[in-house]
Amino acid sequence: MPVYKNIWIACCLNLAFALLEAVFGVMFRSSLILADAVHDAGDALAIGLSALFETRATKKATHRYTLGYKRYSLLGALLVSSILITGSLFVIRENIPKLLAPEKVDHKGMFVLAIVAIAVNLVAKGMMEKGHSQHEKILSLHFLEDILGWLLVLVLSVLFQWTDWYILDPLFSLLIAGFILYKAVRQFWDNIEIVLEATPKGVDIEKVAQELEAVPPIEAIVQLQVWSLDGVEHCAMVHLQVRKVEDMAESKRLAHALLKNYGVGQVTIECDSSVR
Repeated sequence: MPVYKNIWIACCLNLAFALLEAVFGVMFRSSLILADAVHDAGDALAIGLSALFETRATKKATHRYTLGYKRYSLLGALLVSSILITGSLFVIRENIPKLLAPEKVDHKGMFVLAIVAIAVNLVAKGMMEKGHSQHEKILSLHFLEDILGWLLVLVLSVLFQWTDWYILDPLFSLLIAGFILYKAVRQFWDNIEIVLEATPKGVDIEKVAQELEAVPPIEAIVQLQVWSLDGVEHCAMVHLQVRKVEDMAESKRLAHALLKNYGVGQVTIECDSSVR
């Protein structure tokens, strides 16, 4: 199944369950469930909009977009991570006052809803883990968030059956929101680095240069730039200096092979000869 179809399915699951959360959150008087309903509604909107970008990212290169449309997927990842950050901050703001005045919740309803929610989110997370794009990674993080959140709801529903520690409801809402805020900010920054064309993680540019200079026909590296289109597909621009003109073809072949070992698929190589 194409990536964008998985994302649309995840969007529909998220939106439908967010509506159920809102209804049952009011019925069970759980700030944790209500906060998650708001969070999921925002996420569903973000997922749906960003799925449009993911669909466009599968298009082939054109005269206008000569490197293809892969960065549309990156735009989707940035959008979703931004919504996660905003939603986490909203949850934190709403639940801090409830620490001072916790409300009694319906623990039996929480228990049943938690079981259903964990099953739904495990299915959605499994769909996202089959992909490799930055967008799918951030969506997988979102569903991991939901699974962790609902595991806590499950534990709390059992505790509330035997205790009146209702302060744990807003307290754990804050803990989950803080965890996801930390993870989403890191993912957001990773995506920003890709937009700014930073050297991809896992590619040691100095080591690559040293290995290229160690290739016998190559005398010097005049230029070496490596960047990523979408976090998965990497590109490079290389300017080599070789001793003889007849060494150019072999130098290019060896440089291509070396860069391929670092996951660089698209390479542009220019060669100069020091001996005319």
